[in-house]
Amino acid sequence: MTVTLADIQAARRVLRGVISATPVLADERLSDELGARVFLKAENTQRSGSFKIRGAYNTISRLAPDERARGVIAHSAGNHAQGVALAAKLQGIPATIVMPERAPLTKVAATRRLGAEVILHGASFDDAGAHARALQQERGLTYVHAFNDERVVAGQGTIGLEIVEALPDLTLLVVPIGGGGLISGIAIAVKALLPDVRIIGVQAAGCAPVLQSLAAGEPVTSPTARTIADGIAVKRPGDLTLPIIRELVDEVITVDDDEIARAIAHAAQNVRQVVEGAGAAGLAALLSGRVRINPGDVVCAVLCGGNIDGNLLARVLEQVLVKQGRYMLLRTTVDDRPGNLAPLIDQVAQAGANVIDIFHRRAVWLVPVDRVGIEMVLEVRDEAHAQQVLKHLAAAGYVVEREGQGLWPG
Repeated sequence: MTVTLADIQAARRVLRGVISATPVLADERLSDELGARVFLKAENTQRSGSFKIRGAYNTISRLAPDERARGVIAHSAGNHAQGVALAAKLQGIPATIVMPERAPLTKVAATRRLGAEVILHGASFDDAGAHARALQQERGLTYVHAFNDERVVAGQGTIGLEIVEALPDLTLLVVPIGGGGLISGIAIAVKALLPDVRIIGVQAAGCAPVLQSLAAGEPVTSPTARTIADGIAVKRPGDLTLPIIRELVDEVITVDDDEIARAIAHAAQNVRQVVEGAGAAGLAALLSGRVRINPGDVVCAVLCGGNIDGNLLARVLEQVLVKQGRYMLLRTTVDDRPGNLAPLIDQVAQAGANVIDIFHRRAVWLVPVDRVGIEMVLEVRDEAHAQQVLKHLAAAGYVVEREGQGLWPG
């Protein structure tokens, strides 16, 4: 093993006073649903919004004077970018970050605010990496890799120390996997201190090369990286991290974007935490039932990041609310005369529903010339309430079409 528990403990000493010892939060709703004690390691509350500051600072702090003088460079989808930028700023070192052209704008802006030079290049994390390597040679910069570095792995492993201290009776740990630095460091620490803990790694289905790599016995490159979990959309795991995953991680599974979206919403609604797609991957695995839970298990999922774009968060929450039956889309028609919309809205209010959006539709629907189409997005309490709203409108004389369910009454 190239990284040891002693390396992680040394990294913790380096990071003391620099990082936050993030909280371990009880998820009471999920605990009730799974029949286990479920906790979430809220690394989304870390400085720079993710765990990446741990590995980045530990690495940069150990650079030789000439390496520091040249400045550092890294490539990142966003979180490592902010971690390196902050670590470099704290140590007075110039930083250059190469990010994919479609990196979330919030992550690009945050990295620039931390004083780094940001260069946008390529369609993926790996494309940005190739350009960053070229710039490193051209400018003589010092490279800080996101995961394929022993110092980075040791820094991320400090999360494992904090989890073991908070949950000494831990039995199951669920960790997202991108390039593998996070789960490698955590697994080294946790298995050294609590060897019987089951460790489950989670990848996004839209970019999941680790299972193929484990089967092949060497890192394999994924052909695509399409997922809302941009923070773990790494096409190829590390040469350093893959052997650690093979030795210490008990199982690797995947979750799709719908499951990740549900986990983002769950964290916001039930644990009051803002979590990005990558950060929600482990929670998604628990919510989807993809992880075997034994009676009496003490479970911890790592929320590894919270740097989600506000527009994406709004879309995710709206989509999940629709699937939960909290939003419903209705269409109906009324006589095209002044004042005829008001009675419809009044009936909606009497049914206890809230109007989110409302639109008049004429030519698009090809309704008779003496009528106008009305499309409404309504907020309801749950599916039972939605059915009550439909019955109430039907009783008031309206023929309503619900998106995905046809006319009411049918």
